[in-house]
Amino acid sequence: MSADSEMIRPEYTDIAAAAQRIKGHVQRTPVVESETLNSQLGCQAWFKCENRQATGAFKLRGASNAVLKLVELGILQDVATHSSGNHGAALACAASSSNRKAYVVMPDNAVRAKVDSVRRHGGEVIFCAANQSAREAGLAELVRKGLVPIPPYDHPDIIAGQGTAALEFIQEVPRLDYLVTPVGGGGLVSGSAIAARHADPKIRVIAAEPAGAADTFKSFSQGKRVDSWNPDTIADGLRAVVGEMTFPIIRELVYDVLTVSEEGIRQAVYLAYEHLGMVIEPSAATVIAAIMQHPDRFTGQRVGMILSGGNIDPGLFPDLAHSSGG
Repeated sequence: MSADSEMIRPEYTDIAAAAQRIKGHVQRTPVVESETLNSQLGCQAWFKCENRQATGAFKLRGASNAVLKLVELGILQDVATHSSGNHGAALACAASSSNRKAYVVMPDNAVRAKVDSVRRHGGEVIFCAANQSAREAGLAELVRKGLVPIPPYDHPDIIAGQGTAALEFIQEVPRLDYLVTPVGGGGLVSGSAIAARHADPKIRVIAAEPAGAADTFKSFSQGKRVDSWNPDTIADGLRAVVGEMTFPIIRELVYDVLTVSEEGIRQAVYLAYEHLGMVIEPSAATVIAAIMQHPDRFTGQRVGMILSGGNIDPGLFPDLAHSSGG
């Protein structure tokens, strides 16, 4: 949105400040390994488990940072956003912790478990058509009513908060060759790229994206942001178009954007369950799929992957496991 794009983009100092601000409000998630999965992927891999965050996804970092910043500034109004689910639940949780309410515009095809999560954390859901313009129009209407907008990715406090996941990861696992994160709107990968550039400039940050929602890949390839896309992917958390604020950061600091197939995503969900003992959502699985489908890039390398969330539709996982050989 234009108002957000005019904000000053975050720097490493903002990520460091966010790490201090959100301490005690979010979990420092574990990093795990699997020798059997290393053998299958052909690299030395570490996984940052944001699926074990309090709301089941990394989004709590950015939402907490943004809401706590409002508290510091003495801004008392309720907050609003648009979301496919994870950011909405995170904002509802963070808002409730500061005695305010979150209003969340969600597409009418949102995963039911994610809708329930928003409501369970105290948020109010407003449904809209399943496209980017409808989501943004719904948020704009709430802002006109006096609510404070906290968008899901195109906001400096959100980006800075998301960058704390990479900062923790790099502190725990030094000398990574690659850091791979999913990309939808771009908050996680842009924050990660800022953190990595400061903490260890040798790390190459990779964005993993479904081929059926490849607006970031196309934008990155042509050097100009694609502002509309008709996504077709099981990875519901990655259907948003890359942001006006996040894309310039991606263009400058991200090493490459890799696309993955739907079958690769399905297989990666199953592999995470088989080798890591975790149920992750398809959006998170894109990072594993990227290693599998671009092996020449990663063979023999030290690779960190951020598993962005675990909020999968309960009815979907058995189908994924069955179709992937489980």
